[in-house]
Amino acid sequence: MFIHGMFLNPKSWQPWISYFESIGYHCEAPAWPFHDGEPSTLLSSVPEGLGRLDLKTVYTHYANLLSGKGDVIVIGHSLGGLIMQKLMEAGLVRLGVGLCSVAPNAMLSVDWGFIRNSASITNPLAGHEPYEMTEEFFRKNFGNAMTESESQEAFRKYAMPESRQVLRDILGDDGKVDVRKPHNPLLFIGAKEDEIIPPTLVMRNAEAYTDQRSHAEYREFSKRGHFIQGGENWEEVALLTADWLDNHLTAVRA
Repeated sequence: MFIHGMFLNPKSWQPWISYFESIGYHCEAPAWPFHDGEPSTLLSSVPEGLGRLDLKTVYTHYANLLSGKGDVIVIGHSLGGLIMQKLMEAGLVRLGVGLCSVAPNAMLSVDWGFIRNSASITNPLAGHEPYEMTEEFFRKNFGNAMTESESQEAFRKYAMPESRQVLRDILGDDGKVDVRKPHNPLLFIGAKEDEIIPPTLVMRNAEAYTDQRSHAEYREFSKRGHFIQGGENWEEVALLTADWLDNHLTAVRA
């Protein structure tokens, strides 16, 4: 199961779904509430209720989808990576992968890009007004490691507005994960040029898991930004992920 992050919807996973289905996986990429549809339509006609969407609702949505399924691999991007970690804590995930994952437990960064974006999105004076995604915002924060034309194309295909409340909630109880308890294998992947979730924060997230009987691993890609699952050479990230999954699935079967 693929879980998208903020300002995106399941369409952002299309290349990964095609790749993983070609190597034998059954794939699903359910949308967050208020995120179904064509991104360009959602951008021009903001879904009513989007601005009040909170983190607990997003998590509960996926927990309900996974309940009773058992043997599930979850790959989450950005905020979807935090949702993956919460699902792992709840015992709903066999193997988990976080791409440029939001960290739990109010784990923050002093990186300027992180501070700038977090402050802009969570601005309490904006109330529940959805945060508008613009081509400039996408270029600066998602497509900064892409060419200008690649970033423009990705914006047109994948970008949508977002609830501010989801990000605000990561600092409260709904953003907490018990990183000390035993867990199934986790892989965290950081992007060297990420302006939203700096790779140092992704590494700290991986290293926060301290149970000696469990496995949490960090890997990093250079010349990549926050939109690590898209753009040039996205296949390299997918291949590393597939190899990691295969290695751990083989270990489990053995």
